[in-house]
Amino acid sequence: MKDRANVVVMNPDACTTPIVDADRVTSVRESLPSEETVQDLAEVFGLLADPGRLRMMAALLEGGEMCVCDLAAATGQSMSGASHALRLLRMHRVVKVRRSGRMAYYQLADSHVRMLFDLAITHSRHTEKEAGDG
Repeated sequence: MKDRANVVVMNPDACTTPIVDADRVTSVRESLPSEETVQDLAEVFGLLADPGRLRMMAALLEGGEMCVCDLAAATGQSMSGASHALRLLRMHRVVKVRRSGRMAYYQLADSHVRMLFDLAITHSRHTEKEAGDG
């Protein structure tokens, strides 16, 4: 049997050559978003990590402007749950509200939110297909 005393287990993600390309590192650091922007993004992505809120967004993507009652029914959530999800989404400017008398109608905030959600769905379907091919 071989002696394993000299075996070194390497992390496959570690650099095998610890040489830094200073120009590239400087260029990348200068192009990174600000700490405030990264924090805002983390909050939005954390907000979107909830399946109920994602269903709410999907319903708004398909149905356009909808009231809380319709959104709750479409997503299978209680009125209270739907209202809470919409409140969080509105606080983070993911959805916006239009009031008409006592009714409140919600829609995705802008085309950027639609694009983000569409891209995420496309990515998910793409990776599902790749997993099925393997």
